[in-house]
Amino acid sequence: MALQPSLQRAFVVAGSYNAPHTLDIFLDYVCPFSAKMSIAIENVLRPLLGENGKYAGKVKVIFRNQVQPWHSSSTLVHEAGLAVARVAPDSFWKFSLALFKNQGEYFDIPTSTMTPVQIREKLATLFAESTGMEAASFGDQLVLKSTPNGGTAVTDDLKYTVKFSRQNGIHVSPTVLWDGLVANETSSSWSEREWTDFLEKKVTA
Repeated sequence: MALQPSLQRAFVVAGSYNAPHTLDIFLDYVCPFSAKMSIAIENVLRPLLGENGKYAGKVKVIFRNQVQPWHSSSTLVHEAGLAVARVAPDSFWKFSLALFKNQGEYFDIPTSTMTPVQIREKLATLFAESTGMEAASFGDQLVLKSTPNGGTAVTDDLKYTVKFSRQNGIHVSPTVLWDGLVANETSSSWSEREWTDFLEKKVTA
């Protein structure tokens, strides 16, 4: 699947960008099932697709933002991920894992009494803690523009990710695509055995 050039460095979270096969995995930062899938990506897919893995150079995993607007904070947490992709692309996956691990703090009830500014400040703290970097550059990406409805520095990136999901008919998270087609058989509950079986059947190049 195509990927906006400015996001390539951050969003290819496992394997090599030049790998012939692609797993597009659509995840929402405040979806518990997406959090389970993130663990599988980290503990199963990254080792299998890494430099010394069985499928090194054959498969890549692309992170796809799947904003779920019925969760009030979903847009804000995905903006945060996109901000990291801009200012610290090599730390994008590390931040994403930290956000998934702490996702309960951004669920509907915990954020119901917080303003968007307060949520962004909380996310800036998470960025600093998870990456060891200063939060200022991250926060600058999320400052509202001077026009009343102009969004932030990452609004165009957010539009890209939302439009990409819409045009491909992605409705739920997580959704997995193999070489551009929905792989309905995949599950956030899969262990190494299921993923290994899946790759053995699918990898042809």
